[in-house]
Amino acid sequence: MGNKIESGSNYDKNFPRQLIRTCAQSRRTGYIHAFIPSLPAIAGIDKSDNGHQVMNTLEQIEAQLATLSKSERKVAARILAAPQEAIHSSIARLARAAEVSEPTVNRFCHRLGTRGFPDFKLQLAQSLAKGASWVSRDVNDDDDTRGYSHKIFDSALAGLQQVRDQLDLAVVQQAVTALSQAQNVAFFGLGASAVVAHDAFIKFLRFDLPVVWSEDIVIQRMSCINSRAGDVFVLISHTGRTKNMVELARLASVNGSTVIAVTSPASPLAEVATLALTLDVPEDTDVYLPMVSRLTQLTVIDVLATGFILARGAAFRENLKRVKEALKESRFDKPFTQENAVQQKN
Repeated sequence: MGNKIESGSNYDKNFPRQLIRTCAQSRRTGYIHAFIPSLPAIAGIDKSDNGHQVMNTLEQIEAQLATLSKSERKVAARILAAPQEAIHSSIARLARAAEVSEPTVNRFCHRLGTRGFPDFKLQLAQSLAKGASWVSRDVNDDDDTRGYSHKIFDSALAGLQQVRDQLDLAVVQQAVTALSQAQNVAFFGLGASAVVAHDAFIKFLRFDLPVVWSEDIVIQRMSCINSRAGDVFVLISHTGRTKNMVELARLASVNGSTVIAVTSPASPLAEVATLALTLDVPEDTDVYLPMVSRLTQLTVIDVLATGFILARGAAFRENLKRVKEALKESRFDKPFTQENAVQQKN
């Protein structure tokens, strides 16, 4: 970082995104995590009338993170995590979400060269509207195959590590206990989250347990209305703001069922759930395709499934082994190798 950077060099034009890609605040520690990409990456660059490259609002925030105060970085982290939500927030609401004062939000806006919060929101909205890529904030229109492939993998790895470090293991244990003692389990989600719910359904279907899955909201509602104590509903929603999901949680809770939410922190769904497995993923699916958020949801389902198997004990694992043996008949045999021979011998 001490070396001089020549103006016009490849490193110079990529410097802001290479310095800090994204940042997310841990609600438990207050620590700001910065992820540094392995490849130069700068997204959302606009061209001014004189042909010079100009950073949009999100890029300006990321480039100035190192110079912001601790409280201002909290504001920056909240906006980077959900820029679309920031556009529709009042200054009071954004301050509460970032756990700072309203004057701090105003100072942050002035640091970015805007006249205040309303002007900042306008510039942020214009930046999102002009954004070249609606696939991922890390991807540019001119990325080659190597560039966008590595960016997607880097983003996925960083997101998974962030969720692993922030995941509340006490809540994970409570969720595993609830699932292992459940009389019936249902996995529900809508849109992209329905795919994650279906993956969970297939996993738990092997566990000698009554399991339900549906992406039809009418069937989901009927299941919750007819639920009872001892039933467990796993509701999956990245934003946690889908009204139908929140309503399902309330319907199931009224009957004494346990509701486990896999969702974002401080969301309406997290607030009404019995247990909330919150995944603080800086990905705004109101604007971009769900990528890292979906991967983290799938990984958490794997964690719950593994905990369930271990909680049920050795006898249950024998039953799972019988299920796997029965499924072998539906597949062609593996090509015989020396490694297979060693495995069969053991």
